Amino acid sequence: MRKAFHLHSLSGIVASHKTLRKVLYLHSFSSPPSSTFLGPNLPDVWVPRHNTSPPHTLLPQSLQWTDNDDHSAAILEGKPIANHIKLKVADEIRRMKSDIGKFPKLAFVLVGDRRDSHTFIHLKSKACEKVGIETVVSQLPENCTENELLDVVSGLNDDQDVHGIIVQLPLPQHLDEERIMNIVSPEKDVDGFHPLNIGNLARSGRKPFFIPCASRSCIELLLNHGIEIRGKRVAIIGRGKIAGLPTSLLLQRHHATVSLLHAYTKNPERITSEADIVVTDVGIPNIVRGDWIKKGAVVIDMGTNQVKMTCQIYIQS
Repeated sequence: MRKAFHLHSLSGIVASHKTLRKVLYLHSFSSPPSSTFLGPNLPDVWVPRHNTSPPHTLLPQSLQWTDNDDHSAAILEGKPIANHIKLKVADEIRRMKSDIGKFPKLAFVLVGDRRDSHTFIHLKSKACEKVGIETVVSQLPENCTENELLDVVSGLNDDQDVHGIIVQLPLPQHLDEERIMNIVSPEKDVDGFHPLNIGNLARSGRKPFFIPCASRSCIELLLNHGIEIRGKRVAIIGRGKIAGLPTSLLLQRHHATVSLLHAYTKNPERITSEADIVVTDVGIPNIVRGDWIKKGAVVIDMGTNQVKMTCQIYIQS
């Protein structure tokens, strides 16, 4: 799958992200994040600058365009990266089975009959099957009590044969989502939403067990295409706990200067127009316009939007 953030008059770089989102569950599940991926642990020391370096383009040579092509945009392809991750995970699992006779098992917890939740679990299970990860689904009725759900999650925490747990969100309104997510064992928290994992992500020098997959895929996309992050200005539109907030923490660990925009931000276009990298995940089509982005900027759309298209046919008489 591919998801490209396309602006009609954008002079920038457009990042293909959605392909990575599903498979990076597997990548996080297979191996903990490395120190390199989490960014260099550098001292935060301010030094006086007597002169400044001349400005240079953010993009590697292979992704630059000519001045004569002001309205084009290069696409950062996510599919080759996703395929490489799949092959790597599958190879690791084959060696695991051969060496110790075991393989990873991922448990999904599903409450209710939301069609989108069933679809997401089906896609994740299918991806797991392709690389050799066993999956199991624990489904509860829409009207289940909070204690019933907590019992299921606690049982999976104690099950030595289960190595990862995903509580499919959103949960019905009568259930305390935060309480449920907090009960998931941090070592099995594949989504990376547990306070311990988010807290370790926010602290330089510490390693979370898991990083939220959307945020991880954003960094993977930038690193694999040679996009410089350190010292760059980044504008993140949306501060949600699933994507915006953890992405801001991860980019700060790579020593970017991050602005986190939200619904109450005044003049957001002024901030994005100065950013070297713009990341958006607000689920609103066309919220970012072409004149919000400066030339040479990298744009990553982490959201999924449904846009109703209309078609008009004109017959010339």
